[in-house]
Amino acid sequence: MESSPDLGALRQVPYMGVIFVVAEAVKLGFVNGHPDWSNLGQGQPEVGPMEGAPDRIDRVAIKPEDHAYGPLEGIPELREVVAAHYNRLYRKGRKPYTARNVSIAQGGRLALTRAMAALGGVTVGYQLPDYTAYEDMFNVHLARMGCVPVTTREGDGFRLTPELFEREVADHGLGAFVLSNPCNPTGNAVAGGELEALVRIGRERGMTWLLDEFYSHFNYVADEPISGAAYVDDPDEDPVLLFDGLTKSYRYPGWRVGWVVGPPPMVECVARTASAIDGGPSRIAQRAAIEALEPKRADQETRALRKVFRAKRDEMVKRLRGMGITLAAEPVSTFYCWGTIRDLPPPFDNAMHFFRRALQRKVMTVPGEFFDVNPGKYRKGPSPYAQWMRFSFGPPMDNMKMGLSRLEEMFREEA
Repeated sequence: MESSPDLGALRQVPYMGVIFVVAEAVKLGFVNGHPDWSNLGQGQPEVGPMEGAPDRIDRVAIKPEDHAYGPLEGIPELREVVAAHYNRLYRKGRKPYTARNVSIAQGGRLALTRAMAALGGVTVGYQLPDYTAYEDMFNVHLARMGCVPVTTREGDGFRLTPELFEREVADHGLGAFVLSNPCNPTGNAVAGGELEALVRIGRERGMTWLLDEFYSHFNYVADEPISGAAYVDDPDEDPVLLFDGLTKSYRYPGWRVGWVVGPPPMVECVARTASAIDGGPSRIAQRAAIEALEPKRADQETRALRKVFRAKRDEMVKRLRGMGITLAAEPVSTFYCWGTIRDLPPPFDNAMHFFRRALQRKVMTVPGEFFDVNPGKYRKGPSPYAQWMRFSFGPPMDNMKMGLSRLEEMFREEA
């Protein structure tokens, strides 16, 4: 048995979700870009040239002042561009966002980490299942805040309905709610009238929304993005913080450019936490981001994104169902399929076994229990998602098909 390393005064920090998957694959020879591996667990979209999309940005011009530290809240030029981006997409004929409503961070997780650090001593709700990284973000602040899980139902496609949300807010007196919408891992999305109802209920209750919208442009139902920004009454008053960036919808995850949009006092408060956490975002990445959000380029990218990823979704859904994997609902967003393996023959009806056997075939998948966000590990017993898996159609079509074929082969030979 392997002995635990001596960490001195450090705590044991586990790998979360996809990072664990990658760490286990590396032990078997995986490296990023290895042509003989299929990463059906990856949390990033394909980043190369894509049919119908503009050419990838491959250079950036920087100014002399970009060699210096930048403002904690980001450079004014990018903040103005992000505000204009939101107004163009979501605020036609309504009170606009301005640069004062925007703060830039070095990636989405950092933007959310800043916001968690800025939350006061409140009770915070979150849905189950949801994004794995929320757990450790909550863990850091458990001495100050209470965390209340809201379990979504398989029959609703694991979607947070307005009825469920309103009941939980009232029952627990929630002061804030963190929600990935569109949702990683389920591929569902609360949109239209339902999203409008969520924003309205939060406003009426005086509750602060933290809406993680990094998959906003992956919409396979309508050719338009999904954001609570469309339902904010007053962008300077409504307690709604919106998180997004270039990571998913614009396929530039390595740039680490994210932002938070909301009322100026709240956005400024979140940005101030950067003085202790990160010191502010890279000026160079921000310069490049301005070009990525040029309206004509941005629209061409996101239209191509929906077309290409919809085709990959259709292929994956068909192939997974053919293997006997049941989806709670066909994904309407993101690049994930959330499926249960409970009807597969043993031992493939166990997610960790499925994961380990797939790794032997050089295919990476993510066990569902990683999305059972459980701050402090206070909830005991087996995870309700121990027979669920997340499959990613983030890789290019050919690589994704290779992985699915290997899973089919695994069942034929081993099940």
